[in-house]
Order: sequence, then C-alpha cells, then structure tokens
Amino acid sequence: MPQPKRYAAPGPSAKWRIVRPAAFLTGWCMEEIRAYYEQDREHDRLTRGLGLVEFPRTLEILGRVLPQPPAVVVDVGGGTGVYARELLRQGYAVHLLDAMPTHVRRVQADETLSALSSVTLGDARQLPYPDASADAALLLGPLYHLQDPADRAAALREAHRVLKPGGIIVTAMIPRAAMILGDFSNHLPDEKYCRPMREQTYLTGRQDNPELRRGYFTAAYFHQPEELEQELHTAGFRDVGLYAVEGPAAIIPDLNAVMSDPAKRGGVLAAARLTEQDRTLMGFSPHTLAVGRKPVRPDSAGLLLGEGP
Repeated sequence: MPQPKRYAAPGPSAKWRIVRPAAFLTGWCMEEIRAYYEQDREHDRLTRGLGLVEFPRTLEILGRVLPQPPAVVVDVGGGTGVYARELLRQGYAVHLLDAMPTHVRRVQADETLSALSSVTLGDARQLPYPDASADAALLLGPLYHLQDPADRAAALREAHRVLKPGGIIVTAMIPRAAMILGDFSNHLPDEKYCRPMREQTYLTGRQDNPELRRGYFTAAYFHQPEELEQELHTAGFRDVGLYAVEGPAAIIPDLNAVMSDPAKRGGVLAAARLTEQDRTLMGFSPHTLAVGRKPVRPDSAGLLLGEGP
C-alpha cells in the first residue's frame, strides 16, 4: 500500500492530518460513485428540499443518542463535514474520513473545520484508527454505497473494532420503498427509465443508474429496516433502535416553501418526531438511522456482551 501523504490542516494551528491514498478502494462501484460526487453538490444538499428536514432531524437524534462531549467521534463517510462542524461546535473531538477526494479537499479548505482531530481520505472497510479509541462512530452514508453484504459487514466490523466498550454506532440507511415514494412524488418523470430501477431496488435492494444519467442517484444499496437491524446484530452491536429521519415529510410537494414558514416547519418536524419509530411508516422515510451499542462486558469466550438482551 502506498505511504500516507501528510497535508497541513487549514487554520492557524496548522496541525498535520493523515490523508490516505484511495488506491485501495476497490471491490465496489468506486468510479461511478466518485463521478456522482464530483458533481460537488453534497456540501449544500442539506440546505434545500428534503435536506431542510433531514439536517435538523439528524442533529436532533444525534443529540439524544451520542455520549456527552468531549467524547471522541469518528465520522466515517463524513462528506464535506456538515455534521462534523456541528459536533465540533458542541465540544466533541471529531475524526473525519471520506472516500471522495472532492469532499476531503473541501474539508481541508474549510476554516470552520480546522479543529478536526484528523481528516482521512480512506475506506470505511479499513479504518486507520486504533482499537477501542472512539466513543461514537457515525456511518451516515457508507452503508448505502456498499452493495455487497460482505463489504457492509466489513465496515460494521471496523466500526465495532474502533469503538470503546459501550460506544455508540449511528448508521444511516435508505429504505427500499423510499424510491417508489420519490418517483411518485416527482410525478413519474421518465417512467420507461425509472420503473425498472425502482422495481429492482425494491425487490433486491440494489440501486443502479445504468445510463449514469445526471439527476439520478448513483450505485447504492437500499435496506429493509429489519435487514439493517440484523446486520448490526451480526456485527456485534446490541440495543439496536431505528429512527425514521424525515418520516412523512417526503410527501410534501414544496418543502422549500413549507420549511420557510416557522409554524409549518414546526409541524413538519413534530410529525417526523412523533412517527420516528412507527414501523408502518418507516419504509417510506427517505432516510432511517439505526443506533446500536458495543457491549461492555466480556463473556467466558472473550466476546463482549451487553448489559441488556
């Protein structure tokens, strides 16, 4: 493997950050995914449309489940640092890792992220952090870009490895039914192209954009809620809970206008909060968070056990 390159961090402190080369990122549709994210829309995605619900709701859930600052958080697939920035403001020590060079370059140039403990261009399946070194791990994107179940399992095992006993994992998924709701709420823009995609996604979980059309999502894997629960249990996490993020907000036709009205915004967020663990609605939320805990107590075989079931 090539030797890591060192880059000076932005800001007056000029701390060194380790940035790993992306040559080892193989085994998944990296070129397609990289081309999608090189459109450079991720840094402001949460400032419009469903992002106006996704961002405050994700922060709200993180505020309930994360340990108190100054806990150490590894933000795996942290993108351009949107959530890392908020965690830094709250006093957390944050290490950010992302697979996209475009995202890492933005993070390095962003003065508001100069307090990050490290920035890594790397792979969720091969984290550079020591064993039992983090209090919380965020995977708010990697799992739905890993189409192979073995790759998702590897990413979860790595998160488990770097967490301290009792540490918290927060992962994001896109439910399979969300694509159906998305097409329907957008008035079925190109049914000849979209229908095979959404039916394949719902039946298999595999999302593909075969013609690589702009405006469509890239290669991904969409879960059933209980499927992600099982993946976390298999990786060794316990006390797993699911939280729909946007919930029924996906059916609102003009969220930009609705969320600019304080009363309506409050109603939308309250409805999402009220229904966040309603399994009858969870499949239609554009994103769902799964929260789990690394057990704290080893059994006689050396495996870590939780205090609960």
